[in-house]
Amino acid sequence: MSETYRRSGDGFMLCSDGNVRWGVFGAAGVVFVCDSSDGRLAMVQRRSAFAHEGGTWSCAGGALDEGESPLEGGLREASEEVGAVPQQYEVLGEVLFAPALDWSYTTFVVRVEAPFGASINFETDDVAWLPLDDVDRLPLHAGFASAWPELKEIARGAA
Repeated sequence: MSETYRRSGDGFMLCSDGNVRWGVFGAAGVVFVCDSSDGRLAMVQRRSAFAHEGGTWSCAGGALDEGESPLEGGLREASEEVGAVPQQYEVLGEVLFAPALDWSYTTFVVRVEAPFGASINFETDDVAWLPLDDVDRLPLHAGFASAWPELKEIARGAA
């Protein structure tokens, strides 16, 4: 029998700006990047039909748990969605989306030594490592699409 586990931050909340968003303590995600002979690559994840805006591409991420920092939460969510995050990594920067007084989403750009990851749970249909400019050609999740230009500059600037 399958057991469903609910984390402390799971749930929708009505934010101070009147919009409903996922993550009662906010949310965070991680764009992993690494260098290859083809230049800098970024990991993207195709969201499953069970996720918001299923079929679009984004980064691993989700709701923060109570008392969890955005970086801790983003890395935890990534490990749940695409597999164990390498122990050696470097945070290159972050983009904060804070549309309400009581909710925000932080996306981190994190450099790792080599590609990793796979679809390991129901939220992810596929994982790909692509050159930064190729990410622009994908059907992107709306929130990720709005943050991607700044995230790409962070990734590119640290080359």
